[in-house]
Amino acid sequence: MKLAANIVAVLLGAIFIVFGLNFFFPFIAIPHPPEGSPAAAFIGAMYSTGYLKLVKLLEIVGGLLLVLPRLRTLGLVIIGAIVFNIACIHQFLMPAPLAGIKDPVLIFSILACLFLTYVAWKKCCGCCSACPCGCQSDNSAGSCCSSESSSGCCGEKK
Repeated sequence: MKLAANIVAVLLGAIFIVFGLNFFFPFIAIPHPPEGSPAAAFIGAMYSTGYLKLVKLLEIVGGLLLVLPRLRTLGLVIIGAIVFNIACIHQFLMPAPLAGIKDPVLIFSILACLFLTYVAWKKCCGCCSACPCGCQSDNSAGSCCSSESSSGCCGEKK
């Protein structure tokens, strides 16, 4: 699971680093939404106010944080919010033939965020609630589930 999480995080981070850098140094042609569509007006407003620069900068920072295992959760918070907004733009603002979540990169991004969230959740608090002995650990630090801890559920040795 750890290897899969590392591979998925690196791929997702690379996507956001590349597309974030593409905004500042255009090296990939990105199709624009049709002129006069709500998506074009929305993207135009974000571009003209400078807000899109901030989003692209957050994409780069979030992508770099995803690649670093110690800071992956923070990167996931940043990238997760961006992926949610991208999905909403595709679902609600794109014109009829392009409407919906059909873009393969977007589908991968959504699934990767969900997978990495699941892995982080399991690493953080997956064992205490499913303790086979039925105890409720009152360890406030949550070390019974910590991957750095040498003890398992209820302080047992792993």
